[in-house]
Amino acid sequence: MSDETVSAIKLGSRQPLKVSGNTPPASVPLAFFEAAFVGLIGCGIALAVAHNQGTADPTSDVTVAAAHLGMLATLSMGILGAIHQFTPVVTQRPLRSITLARATFVAWLLAAWFLPLGIGFGQEAIVEAGGFMASAAIVMLIVNLWSALGAKGKGAPVIGLRFAVIGFALTACFGVVYVFDRQGNWFNLSGHVVLAHASIGLFAWLGLTYVSVAERLYPMFFLAHVPGKRHSGLVAVSAIPLGVVLISPGLLFKVSILAWIGGVVIALGLGAHLYSLAMHLTHRKRKVDLYFLFVITASISLIAGMGLALASALVINGNHHLGVMLAAASITAVGGWILEAFVGHIHKVIPFVLWSMFRSKGIEKNLTGKQLMFGDLYNHAVAASVYGLITAGVASVCYGFASSGPRYLVVGGCLLSVSGAMLLVNMSAKSIQLLKLGKITSRQPT
Repeated sequence: MSDETVSAIKLGSRQPLKVSGNTPPASVPLAFFEAAFVGLIGCGIALAVAHNQGTADPTSDVTVAAAHLGMLATLSMGILGAIHQFTPVVTQRPLRSITLARATFVAWLLAAWFLPLGIGFGQEAIVEAGGFMASAAIVMLIVNLWSALGAKGKGAPVIGLRFAVIGFALTACFGVVYVFDRQGNWFNLSGHVVLAHASIGLFAWLGLTYVSVAERLYPMFFLAHVPGKRHSGLVAVSAIPLGVVLISPGLLFKVSILAWIGGVVIALGLGAHLYSLAMHLTHRKRKVDLYFLFVITASISLIAGMGLALASALVINGNHHLGVMLAAASITAVGGWILEAFVGHIHKVIPFVLWSMFRSKGIEKNLTGKQLMFGDLYNHAVAASVYGLITAGVASVCYGFASSGPRYLVVGGCLLSVSGAMLLVNMSAKSIQLLKLGKITSRQPT
């Protein structure tokens, strides 16, 4: 193990990040991560296909389908992989069942594709099947994490993950209502209803999970030790769900004052998260690298999303279409925050998980015969290209919505799709080669 890795474990936290013991087999999180890369490919293609409808009406079926491929098949898939990997780490308690984790993956994979494809092609039976599979996946997730998250535990990561799982369940319940409404037409799924749903999914589920896990990963991956007691993380994981509790019903029932108060509380929570990041950056011992760029760019995307949301709220009464398009751009930018952060962390997490797996199989050398290091498990030039493609892709889609420019959705969608394909290959090609080499070596007589 390198000196850098040893330093990371010493500085990272009071309880080092384990890759064995309580954590599940590498195949569990890796399945979610690889599926998320495929989801990004699908999301990019769907955005390019929906470019005209998306800039005319962001709530059209094809645009909603593209958004669901981004939120379900990409971001939620990746976050589910992270929550299966890191819940045992932060709670020091294993999952209830590895079989249940694999079943959750299969159920969510089907849901994440059935729902958007059913919506996009107007196939209600497929939409309903997707809703059923999503409900099953969430029930299995809660059962699997119940003993770990239900045990006594302190600290922002544990508290945040508890709230995040609740947020995930609420997001799904909201979605199930959508599924039934498509048949019964019980109420008008107008823009404010969609925003109420999006606020739960983006902040109480995706954002909160990332903020919670980051409190453990920042110290390790930045080689940073922030002295004294750190309250910013606790403020973040408390304020974000509280703000969602206020803003979502405020948007749903058009209670403006409640929505504004909720928005302010969420902003305070996100500000606390950014402050925590700033403290880790101030005390970091690692030089500027690709991970640094991903995390900083993610933060910029978050700030842009908050600014676009404010602009939307201020102009929507005077110019409804512009307000709606700015809201779509805001959702894209906040989604870009999670995407940039996820991809940045994945270039650390996947090698960390794979390195342990290879060592357990007796593979200690890289493809050149030298000692196997984390950085040997992917191509760094390709990773840098992925950073550029995702950043440009998110920016192009945001601008396309904000300016009602369909060509920018095409460009952004294509860039995101290519980045997903590059991620899929880059994070697996060298590992496959190493596994093949290990099998060949193991067959040779000693």
